[in-house]
Amino acid sequence: MATDNVNFLSGNPIFVAHTPESAVSAGEVVVSGDTPRIAHKDIAAGELGALAFAGGVYEVPKATGSAKAIAANKLVYWDASGGVATETSSSHKKLGYTTEAVGDSDTTVKVAHWPQV
Repeated sequence: MATDNVNFLSGNPIFVAHTPESAVSAGEVVVSGDTPRIAHKDIAAGELGALAFAGGVYEVPKATGSAKAIAANKLVYWDASGGVATETSSSHKKLGYTTEAVGDSDTTVKVAHWPQV
């Protein structure tokens, strides 16, 4: 399974149990129902592990190019097919709020993980 390269920066994440059908890599975002959850450690297929359900600040991939800048304190969503945070809500799941502004050419954005917003 692909790794999304999400990096934990700070905070106190809330973890929930997770037993994946296929292996999950540390830094991968796993969408469960309506909630993007984040793996802090590798989890083998069929083994009990845990995913961050909320809390914590993460450095998350974002798309680059024209009109891809994101302001601070903006609600962002997880685009599972692209593996990036986006301001576009259609068919994407709430991820949390940006903690600082980023420009069109930036490849990551810092997000306070709070998908229950």
